[in-house]
Formats: sequence, C-alpha cells, structure tokens
Amino acid sequence: MADTKSFACIFFRKGTCRNGDTCSFSHDPNAPDAPIKSAGPPRVSPSKPRPAVIELKPGSVYVSIDVECVATSKEHNSRATAQIALVSQQGEPILNLYVKPDAPVASYLEPLTSLNKELLEQHGMPLAEAMAQLRSRLPKNAILVGQNIGKDVEWLQLKEGEDFAEMIDLAALFRVWNDKYRSYTYFGLDHAATCWMGQANDGAAHNAVTDAVKSMQLFNLYIQVQHNPPELARLQGLLLSTPVAPSFAKKNPEFEGCCMGNRKTCTCGAPFFS
Repeated sequence: MADTKSFACIFFRKGTCRNGDTCSFSHDPNAPDAPIKSAGPPRVSPSKPRPAVIELKPGSVYVSIDVECVATSKEHNSRATAQIALVSQQGEPILNLYVKPDAPVASYLEPLTSLNKELLEQHGMPLAEAMAQLRSRLPKNAILVGQNIGKDVEWLQLKEGEDFAEMIDLAALFRVWNDKYRSYTYFGLDHAATCWMGQANDGAAHNAVTDAVKSMQLFNLYIQVQHNPPELARLQGLLLSTPVAPSFAKKNPEFEGCCMGNRKTCTCGAPFFS
C-alpha cells in the first residue's frame, strides 16, 4: 500500500485542511496528486433468465391435486378442507371428495368455492376417510402439479418422499421476467388460463375439480411450447400485457364476516405466513 504522505492534500491546496502537521497527506505544493482508486469492474445488469425447462421423468406419474376450503372463523387463517380433487395427466378426474369439517363453519364462501351446507351435508365425509381414499389412489412415485401446490399439500398433511415423489408449482413455472422491474412477475391460475388457453374465469366460483383440470392443461401446454422460444415468448408476453382481473379477496376484503386475507385490506389482524 502506497504511503499517502507522498501525495498532495487536496484540502491544503484549497486552504481548508484542518489537520496541520498530523495530516496523512503532504502539504508540499509540489507533491503529486494521489492516484484515482479503481471503482472495480463495471456493474453488469442481470441478463434475462432463461425460462424453466421441464424434463418428464420416465416411470413417474403426473397428477394434479386441488383443495377448496371453508372458513371456520373470521380470521383469514381459519380454514378447513372441504373438497379434494385428484386429476390425471390426461385431465381426467380420478377423485372428487367432499369433506365435512370437524369445526363449525363460519362461511362456506360459496361465491369463491362453489360449496354450501347442503352439498357437504349430502356428500361430505370425515377428513380421515377422504384422506384414506386419496392415499389409496395416489401413487408413491406421483409428481404433483398445481398452483401453489405446496399449500394444498400442507392442507392435506401429505409428506413429500412418503406419500408422493415431488411437486411442480405452476406459480413458479408460469412466472415471467419483467425487464421493467428487473424481477419476476407471478400470476394466478385464472390469469394463466385466460392468457394461455382463452379460458377466462370472469369472476365465476372456483371448484377443486375444474381448477385441477386447468392446472394439468396448463402444465401440458407448457411442456408442448417450452422448446418453441418464439411461441413461449409470445405467451409470456400475453401474461405481462393482459390486465389481471381482481381476485375475490381484492373485491371482497371481508365476506359474511370472514376476512379474506388481502394484505392491504385485512380486517382481522391475523398473521400472514407467506
């Protein structure tokens, strides 16, 4: 490291140095200027990441699982499983199970879930019975496909590596790099189905079976176009350019006294875990 005492003090030259004889730099009028420190290599903007590539695994079974829940209290975290759907890679329903929650139901959230008291009273079963049926039809080598599939697995208390092999989250698969913000933009199932398949939900209620079918259709479509860069880029562009329809929670911060968990308009004060 060079001795700074051999280089000129820029403040002394201006008549403003306050350090006098203790100054680390030279007050000799003939002393040379200190060399300019290198700022290091120029910063390079992150390049656009490549889209995900899914390699289908021989011998694995791809299925979609979706869960619909009812509210058991006003807090947005108080939900209970009320419908479970299992759909094959061909988009064929394997199971459509209705569950009677153990806890009293505060709201069936029918405009969102398509569930109501009569439906669950007529077709509902205990959760343990529904899970026994699900596990009997779910292959151990299954790869689960779905929108935020980890949440469905959490609701059902399934264990990766024990009840199934692994998961593919459509939220991560259909995310798009946004050059404007230099980050990924994520989209919901309805928006992806609208842009990629022309299946606009138009505010209709959800259903575990139809959502699971949509998930598998989107997955299969991605498999088809992932090696066609122009078409994939076109579809990803549609995701970014098409206005996103407001979600049920955004339009209804509270429904039948139950908070819908919109972070900006939460009415219950319960914590958010993700």
